[in-house]
Amino acid sequence: MKSAPMFANHPALLEPAAGESLPLPLESEIRKIYGRSPLYARRFPLHPEPLRWSCYREIPALSKKEIVERGHQAFFEDYTLIERGLASRVYEYESTGGTTQSPMTVIMEDGWWNSQTARAYRAHPLLAPYADRPYRKCVLAPVGCSSNICPYEDHPFPHRYFDGTVYLNLTSDPFVFPEAEWDRIVTELQAVQPEVIEGEPVYLSLLARAVKKRGVSVPSVKVVILTYGKASLQHAKRIAEVFPAPQVDLYGSTEAGYIFIGEAFKDDSRVIDENVFVELASYRDNPDVFQIFVTTRGREAMPLLRYHTGDIVRRTPSGYRLLGREGGLFFRADGSLISPSEIDAALPEDFACWHYSLVQTSETRWDFHYVADHIAPKSVETALAGVLGVGARVAAFRRRFIAPAASGKFALLKPLSK
Repeated sequence: MKSAPMFANHPALLEPAAGESLPLPLESEIRKIYGRSPLYARRFPLHPEPLRWSCYREIPALSKKEIVERGHQAFFEDYTLIERGLASRVYEYESTGGTTQSPMTVIMEDGWWNSQTARAYRAHPLLAPYADRPYRKCVLAPVGCSSNICPYEDHPFPHRYFDGTVYLNLTSDPFVFPEAEWDRIVTELQAVQPEVIEGEPVYLSLLARAVKKRGVSVPSVKVVILTYGKASLQHAKRIAEVFPAPQVDLYGSTEAGYIFIGEAFKDDSRVIDENVFVELASYRDNPDVFQIFVTTRGREAMPLLRYHTGDIVRRTPSGYRLLGREGGLFFRADGSLISPSEIDAALPEDFACWHYSLVQTSETRWDFHYVADHIAPKSVETALAGVLGVGARVAAFRRRFIAPAASGKFALLKPLSK
């Protein structure tokens, strides 16, 4: 008899059932998902008897590629009802490209994003105080971010203020913001005096640069949320120099909602149990490194079952560390894994930058692009070559800007495609 798959959720949520039967909370959610979306029965019909782990394993994993190929309409029995719901705002939609650069439309029921965000906040002591009371927040992230209230037009300041939250930027790619735009953003930040700042780490790092350059401070900030993209330790340090508040790493996606939460760079991220089940699958025979497969909870429109996010996590004594996307990880000749965490650890203490991207250009050659106030010492090239393995050569290049991918995402580590 095969043992049950591993899950990252709290063990109490998935207490073993008798024999090979699924725990009731998981089976109940699977049945609900099948009842809400015809997609799953078409892919793999379920029998009415209680589910066993052998049956669960036969349910095919769902990929973003499959969703894009089938179309979001495949999740619904009668898509005309959804179209009417979009017109009446019973449903809302978002388009996400992610790191695959393949656009995907996500349909969500009205209020779902806000409710799963509140559940995520309640799951961490630094954010729980803001889950159920009014508070002031500023968001600086890609314009096409999660939730369709992110601005798509040049709205004046008062019209970008929703329930205490101000969306600061009007265009994507913070490296091309003119100084007048940073003047506006910093002025709005000072006017709002937020308790919480949330944003994509590159954006927040450059915001810290703009605030520092203008010699102002925002003492109202009590917590900084790093989300939308993978943060480097360099981002976190630059942000902390200007906004000396605890940092929370909030990981999720437009299609799945928020999945993990923890204090940034503490290796203590935990699954947000009320939002998702997270199944762990061994990755490259490393006993503590896993692919994740997400099953959403309580989602009505486009629920996800065994959804392969493409993200890799490392289990630690205190929780989990999000390593990044599979395509953003490098494996040395000896099979050891290199993620942005190893790059962060290799950078010398006397080096500081606002953002970096380490790009592999051939089997042994890498280019280290960085945006900084000063030229990097030669020790940076040596340190990075040392962590990348025997024969690796690194050349450092100071840049004024580092462009994001077509999807709008920034990559810290870009190995050659295999």
